[in-house]
Amino acid sequence: MKTIFTLVIALSLGLMTAQAQHEHHTPPPVKKETKPTVKQAAPKKTVAPASKAIPSKAQPTPKKAAKKQATPAATKAKPIAPADDHSQHHSPAADTAHQHQGHQMSADSLNRAKTAGHEGHTMSADTAKGHQHHPGMNMSHGAMTSDTTQHAGMNHSMGGMSHAFSRNLPMNRNGSGTSWHPDATPMYGYMKHAGDWMLMFHGQLWLRYNRQDLFNKGSRGDTQLDAPNWFMGMAQREVGRRGLLRFSVMMSLDELTMGDRGYPLLFQSGETYGGGKRLVDRQHPHDLFSEISVGYTHMLNQDMDVYGFFGYPGEPPVGPPVFMHRISAFNNPESPLGHHWQDATHITFGVATVGFRYKQFKIEGSNFTGREPDENRYDFDKARFDSYSTRLSYNPTENWALQVSRGWLKSPESIEPEEDVTRTTASALYSRPLPGGGDRFFTSAFIWGFNGGGHHKEHSAIAEANMQMDKTAIYGRYEYVQKTPGELDLTDQFDHHNVFDVHALTLGTSQRVASFANTYLTVGAQATVFAPDKLLKPLYGKTPVSGEIYLRLNPGLMMGSSRARTSSQGMQHQH
Repeated sequence: MKTIFTLVIALSLGLMTAQAQHEHHTPPPVKKETKPTVKQAAPKKTVAPASKAIPSKAQPTPKKAAKKQATPAATKAKPIAPADDHSQHHSPAADTAHQHQGHQMSADSLNRAKTAGHEGHTMSADTAKGHQHHPGMNMSHGAMTSDTTQHAGMNHSMGGMSHAFSRNLPMNRNGSGTSWHPDATPMYGYMKHAGDWMLMFHGQLWLRYNRQDLFNKGSRGDTQLDAPNWFMGMAQREVGRRGLLRFSVMMSLDELTMGDRGYPLLFQSGETYGGGKRLVDRQHPHDLFSEISVGYTHMLNQDMDVYGFFGYPGEPPVGPPVFMHRISAFNNPESPLGHHWQDATHITFGVATVGFRYKQFKIEGSNFTGREPDENRYDFDKARFDSYSTRLSYNPTENWALQVSRGWLKSPESIEPEEDVTRTTASALYSRPLPGGGDRFFTSAFIWGFNGGGHHKEHSAIAEANMQMDKTAIYGRYEYVQKTPGELDLTDQFDHHNVFDVHALTLGTSQRVASFANTYLTVGAQATVFAPDKLLKPLYGKTPVSGEIYLRLNPGLMMGSSRARTSSQGMQHQH
């Protein structure tokens, strides 16, 4: 543990110090050459070929004059670029003759942005510098709504639209904690630029009637009118030439809107209520604060980043993005039955993570608190830092996000404090846009989770998908999970060595009924059919069925998975 803390602190201080020294010696940007440089291009009707861009002594005087006026801007801008930046090696004649869709730009700005193909904007030299992203940023523009991405509000500071832990990855890749989504994943939320800061907000609020075991086939069902919810705010900004700072807060009012027992869900288990009683056939409410975190990333070059993440609470690198943040589960208000086998560590009171990205690969390691949150949802639990995890992530294409991870959790359940768990997960997330653009896409997730250690070795698996067709969605989830008598509070009826196989199939549909201020109001319904282990049928019934109807309020589409990604890839500035 001491080694991990020493590494985190040394890394953070070292990077901050290096950044401060770099900023101290970096001269301010030059803006004065913008108009004079462009004026030189006005009388030119044709552009000299690249091979003739540098005039010889025998060339006419006008070309010499153009060269002399273009040179100072390039010379003054040169110290600003990183050591590996080759953006200054351009043809002066081509620079002065270049035009950007009828808008005036400085020659230096055009050199930095001429491959971007970013049409219809007036950009100053400073703006182009932010657009360049030092030395590159793969900006996934996608389908943006006019409400949250107005040009005036954004000030064309595309540098603020990067991933939360890399200046060279698209924002769409953001998952929960430090996890990755596919780049083609749509985003829902509100976004605003305030000076150097990019602010984002997203979340969901449901009003739901939920009935488990509709036909009363067993004795474990229940009915409830409730309102699951979560809200998340994030702020990030670039720090100097290579740094990226990010803060995040996630909250939930679950206990206020659902009570301390959470909501009914057949075969669900995990955590406690009412002074140490097991939660069985119910999903626990989330804590008031699910995340308060800070992260800092330092770009080594366009292909490599190192970063640190600290949360109290926060999410260590175990499993895929948590179910509330997976778009494949976007329309399903229920927690997966395998939640405590796959992604339940998303609320951890004390987590310190360090990571390294190389191109489309990422490796992370974390020291965190293994104990799951206690039943007091409004307090801050003790930070123990007694558990460890590691995760390898790989995004082979814009449509796929793959990960494998393992966590060594110390005493995760307060009701069984002597049992440790080794949790292993693997997942493949897939996203792609549908023809027609806008809010039309297909997303899916395949997840496996395994809890070892203690007396049992239990598996779980999920295959879920969401087909969003603008206002209408069709979605589904298949689950397989193994439960023990202890988890289902049946130790008085079964031997503790028993393991029960449970299957569940959920199908649902939703329809957007209103849209205002980039906010969606959606109505939906879903049903789940369970296939319990034969030993459990006397209690649950042969094939119990559950159903629910709901209204959901959530931010609208902020950034979609654009089919025009080929053109957006052209905006990856490589200098």
